[in-house]
Amino acid sequence: MSALRIARPEDFAKLDALVAAFHAHDAIASTAERRYDGIMPLLEGSPHGVIYLIGPSSSPVGYIALAFNWSIEYGGLEAIVDEFFIREKIRGRGMGQDALNQIIAMLRENGVKLVTLETAFDSPAMSLYRRVGFVSRANYGYMIREL
Repeated sequence: MSALRIARPEDFAKLDALVAAFHAHDAIASTAERRYDGIMPLLEGSPHGVIYLIGPSSSPVGYIALAFNWSIEYGGLEAIVDEFFIREKIRGRGMGQDALNQIIAMLRENGVKLVTLETAFDSPAMSLYRRVGFVSRANYGYMIREL
């Protein structure tokens, strides 16, 4: 079973390094200021989301960031996997699958009705997401508009 714990403000430096590695891996435009603005409120207890660290406290190997939304269609709270990252050298050992299964079970126990995530169609992670029960939603696409 993967060690999984809620990240706290004192974890910022470790978490920021993981987020920067994820953004570099996925070619996501990222600055230190934007990462700080996106991470720190969640570490300080924002009701809009939470970040879980994966692995040993002294040297986490990944993280899962969740955001929360309300769904009328699904009748309640939705958790959105905003970012999910496991260090490349650690992948394939089952830690990511174990962490996702733990998160999904915890969300279910706490009344969350739906978990969604966004991924590239050609992402190697697609097989992992399918193994833990995610499916593509027929006739729907994901759209964004930056403000």
